[in-house]
Amino acid sequence: MELANRTLTADVIAALRYWPGIIWGGQKNPPDPVDITVLPPFFNEVLQDLPWWNRDWRVDHVEPGKPLETGRGRYGLLSTYVEVFVPGTVGSGGGESLPFVAKVGFAGERLVGFQAKIGDVVLGPATVPAGRPEPHPFARLFTGLMDLRGISVKEMALATARSMSTIHMLRGGSTNPDPELVQEVAWALGMTEADVRVIAGLDDGGTG
Repeated sequence: MELANRTLTADVIAALRYWPGIIWGGQKNPPDPVDITVLPPFFNEVLQDLPWWNRDWRVDHVEPGKPLETGRGRYGLLSTYVEVFVPGTVGSGGGESLPFVAKVGFAGERLVGFQAKIGDVVLGPATVPAGRPEPHPFARLFTGLMDLRGISVKEMALATARSMSTIHMLRGGSTNPDPELVQEVAWALGMTEADVRVIAGLDDGGTG
């Protein structure tokens, strides 16, 4: 499954961004009701693309999602990267039911990250053939954010004072940024260091 080639419809984006009761910017901003029933068909479509997914199981119920990370650019302005988890349940044709949580990352209209936890099992799309190690998940998000902003490899290398080969390695998933590079990447992407640390899978103990 190629996440990079999948775009989200406006109604799915609205449903993923429907966070009733969430405090935002210091003010409670009750959202208008949104039709979140569009999410089970969306999740089922994504899961159906996983070759090992048991097609007897389908997402049959979801609750409003909650944001894990919402990117903020420089000067406190919102950027386009959003990561959200959506709880629900999956059911089988035999009447069984299991808890389900989807973790979805998107930038603009582009789906850049997807992971589902069903019971105790975590599922996600593979990006390389069997027998080869999966690239670090930062690679897809980093590549998507660069492409969304129109930042070339050369421009990112100049902005971070790193070699183009380092940027290619980050985009390819063969390496992951260290805390110092996180600062440089965050500035180049117009995001906070804390946001990039989370995307990179680093702990939150660094400077922000």
